[in-house]
Amino acid sequence: MGRSSVEAIETKEMDYQSLPSPQHQQAPYMHKVGVPPKQNLFDEFKTTVKETLFADDPLRSFKDQSRSRKFVLGWQAVFPILDWGRSYNVSKFRGDLIAGLTIASLCIPQDIGYSKLANLAPQYGLYSSFVPPLIYAFMGSSRDIAIGPVAVVSLLLGSLLSNEIDPTTNPNEYRRLAFTATFFAGITQATLGILRLGFLIDFLSHAAVVGFMGGAAITIALQQLKGFLGIKKFTKETDIISVMKSVWRSAHHGWNLPTILIGATFLIFLLFAKYAGKKNKKLFWIPAIAPLISVILSTFFVYITHAEKEGVEIVRHIEKGINPPSVSEIYFTGDYLLKGLKIGIVAGMIALTEAVAIGRTFASMKDYQLDGNKEMVALGAMNVVGSMTSCYVTTGSFSRSAVNYMAGCQTAVSNIIMSVVVFLTLLFITPLFEYTPNAILAAIIISAVIGLIDYEAAILIWRIDKFDFVACMGAFFGVVFASVEIGLLIAVSISFAKILLQVTRPRTAILGKIPRTNVYRNIQQYPEATQVPGVLIVRVDSAIYFSNSNYTRERILRWLMDEDEQLESAGFPKIRFLIVDMSPVTDIDTSGIHAFEELHRSLQKREVQLVLSNPGRQVIDKLHASNFVSQIGEDKIFLTVADAVLTCSSKFPDVVV
Repeated sequence: MGRSSVEAIETKEMDYQSLPSPQHQQAPYMHKVGVPPKQNLFDEFKTTVKETLFADDPLRSFKDQSRSRKFVLGWQAVFPILDWGRSYNVSKFRGDLIAGLTIASLCIPQDIGYSKLANLAPQYGLYSSFVPPLIYAFMGSSRDIAIGPVAVVSLLLGSLLSNEIDPTTNPNEYRRLAFTATFFAGITQATLGILRLGFLIDFLSHAAVVGFMGGAAITIALQQLKGFLGIKKFTKETDIISVMKSVWRSAHHGWNLPTILIGATFLIFLLFAKYAGKKNKKLFWIPAIAPLISVILSTFFVYITHAEKEGVEIVRHIEKGINPPSVSEIYFTGDYLLKGLKIGIVAGMIALTEAVAIGRTFASMKDYQLDGNKEMVALGAMNVVGSMTSCYVTTGSFSRSAVNYMAGCQTAVSNIIMSVVVFLTLLFITPLFEYTPNAILAAIIISAVIGLIDYEAAILIWRIDKFDFVACMGAFFGVVFASVEIGLLIAVSISFAKILLQVTRPRTAILGKIPRTNVYRNIQQYPEATQVPGVLIVRVDSAIYFSNSNYTRERILRWLMDEDEQLESAGFPKIRFLIVDMSPVTDIDTSGIHAFEELHRSLQKREVQLVLSNPGRQVIDKLHASNFVSQIGEDKIFLTVADAVLTCSSKFPDVVV
């Protein structure tokens, strides 16, 4: 019960013996519990659908508008650029230009590296930062998010695709499956947005995402040891044990010293640049341009020294020119169709979770509203179009979005600027990357993914909720010691397990009266709260459904039995009234009502009266419809706990409340 038996008995003894009689007090006015007017089935269904899928009332701006105005608003809803573009000016363009050039300098080297994570040729990373950002700029509602390939999705996609097709022996089929997965990732995202089912991504808890991202960051960093150390024969497994075995086996003959020197030197430079930018926010541009500077310097060094002859692996050829069409390469039939669908759904959901989280973060920082469903449609559209123009799954990048924000971006035009720079790179500059060492790409990726390991968030999760911490660590260790897929499965499983646990095992509490007030609260939270003699007050902190109705009934009866045992041992009368505070009970179904009917019968056998306090609109409506109110009596339902206690305690001539 949250307090010692001795304290409880002493409190009851005081209540029985010390308090004056209420017999001559005037009965206060008690307001009855309101019964809502009956709704017909259609109106009730319409209200439920509206609250579930259209809680934000997306059509409110169309009300009382002319037909022509509605037409304009409809186009603006699909293409937000038509709305904010009207107030665009030179001042905003200046901010977007600087931000776009800054994130372009960051994205070009990252894209080349991330494409390797997805087991695709380098140009596909650049393709994916050309077309998708253009589509998003027209359809997206975030002003700050920077679009392109990201490390986690690239790794996940590469891992899932490699399970189906070997990218080394069948590169063409592998690439086609990548485009197919990207197409279905976009379809998944757009469908969720159109059907307004974006709430589904919230089933992946924040704690699970923190653990998954941290584990993926370590996995990505470990995968870079191949390029960083110059190892030619490297394991295809992603778990830490297999990777470390592969690294140590090649230690004596497989490591390349010039490669290690290049990688280590520029990794130190990149980490120092990141530290400088973190230390002084005005120097944000240093970590933003550091990767491009590293690529230029390392490429020049390899070119003039011909380090490739000493075993330093280089990028070699990057296809010149803009994105070729790839509609014909997407699998719309055959065995690979379902495989592409499965991979696309998984990759699309993860990409969506990351993008929406990033968009909401920056929207709250700049105090503007982000329409989650519009974001999903925009992300889906850009991936569908991207799959038809030789791109793989893209989403919002946190590192690039942070740089975009700090560089002073004003609108999504910064994505257009970045896209133009990538376009020019594809047309004219790609041959210059021929001598870029793989070690520098590994160093860039390692420095980028370090920020995904959010140990501060993990510590905070531990302090707040231990079960959340289990979800976080489960996802983390699943990715690190098994695979990205296993880690993701663990993250989703633990998130659902937590939901099921909370639904099937709702919290209940014994309430007592706060001294000198008419307020009744949990006696575990307020030890000074006193219980009323002969009355047990229980609060149920959840809706009561088929999944928890039996547990709720059994838990209430257990509270009653425990209380009676203590009273009997102290020689006091047993409980006569059981008040159930239903304020937190938002809904009840037929199983819940059946459980209350069984509870009522059990209490009658014990000569205990069941009393309800403050049932909500949905609850009282269903209690009346089931005739449960007539079973216990309308005089046993009260608006407040205080009213119920006052009525029940009047049965005891020696007690007042």
